[in-house]
Amino acid sequence: MTTLTHRSPSWLARAEMWLDERGKGAWIAAMVLGFIFFWPVGLALLAYMIWSKRMFNSCATRRKTHSPARSAGFKSSGNTAFDTYKADMLNRLQDEQHAFETFLERLREAKDKSEFDAFMDERAEAAKAPKEDDKEDA
Repeated sequence: MTTLTHRSPSWLARAEMWLDERGKGAWIAAMVLGFIFFWPVGLALLAYMIWSKRMFNSCATRRKTHSPARSAGFKSSGNTAFDTYKADMLNRLQDEQHAFETFLERLREAKDKSEFDAFMDERAEAAKAPKEDDKEDA
C-alpha cells in the first residue's frame, strides 16, 4: 500500500514561479546574467522563454486582468438597485470623459490653427519686406 505524499516543488519550479511573479523584466535579467556567467544557461533561458511564449506576453495586460482594484469596480454588490445606479454613474462619467477629451481636442486644434495662421502672417510680412526695401533703393 502506497501513500501519496505532497512534495514541494523542485527548485526549478520555485525559480520559475519567482520569476513569473516579477514579470518579463526578471526573466530578461536572468537570461542576461546567464549569458554573462555561462553562455549556455543564457541560451537555454532564451529558448525556454521563446518556447513558453514568455518573451511575447505583455506583463502589463497580465497585471490589468489580475488586479484586484480593477475587478472590484465591476463586481456585483448583490443589490440590483445599487448595481444599476453604479452602472449609470460609470456611464455618465465615461460620457463626461469623452466630452472633455473632445473639448481638449478642439482646443488643441484651435491653438494649432492660430499658431499656423500667425506663422503664415509672419512669413507673408517677411516676403513683403524685401520688396518694399528694393523699391526704396531704386
